[in-house]
Amino acid sequence: MNDGNHPTVRTHPHRTVLTSAPQDAPVDRATAAARRVIDAMLRTDRGNANLDRVAEELNSIADHLEEHAPEVAERLVDMWSGEGVTRHDPITGPENAIAPPLVIEGLDDGSVQGVVALTLPYQGPPGCVHGGVSALILDHVLGVANAWGGKAGMTAQLNTRYHRPTPLFEPLTISGKQISVDGRKIRTVGDIKDAAGQVCVSVEGLFVDATVPRPR
Repeated sequence: MNDGNHPTVRTHPHRTVLTSAPQDAPVDRATAAARRVIDAMLRTDRGNANLDRVAEELNSIADHLEEHAPEVAERLVDMWSGEGVTRHDPITGPENAIAPPLVIEGLDDGSVQGVVALTLPYQGPPGCVHGGVSALILDHVLGVANAWGGKAGMTAQLNTRYHRPTPLFEPLTISGKQISVDGRKIRTVGDIKDAAGQVCVSVEGLFVDATVPRPR
């Protein structure tokens, strides 16, 4: 994300949406359908769902998509052109079938927040979110919090504490806030709370003011 074109708490109002909204476009509808397939594959009756036919149809779809896929280098240029908020990341991207996707808002106290219910594709312990998924979500949310705070950077360190199991199938509130900037060092905190408001996971992040050049 570029500091120069990303909304910040100083330039935009309370509850500014900081993620790319789904659109009534073929790619968004196709991605939403793929997301349904991922979830349904984990829930289906493997003995009675005629998975041979399913595999044949899914492979046919994959063949069609691969036939129309440009070179990876060309696709990366397209992904990273235009606005700083991307549509393809694995947490908020409406064009990414593995994204929940999470919608994040910027609040007037400098924090960011989103609410999402995670399902079986994100399971670790029975009925609970995988710890690595929690860390992935928080890393991304802290990055958005940094951009909202006005100073973005690359993740250098995440100190993650797991307070209690994070449940699937219920609304989880994900929050993040930039707390200090010292030269190139940016410190940010965040957490995941369950529907009862209990902290399931908390994180302290250290970020460094650095960027990876966009593909050209």
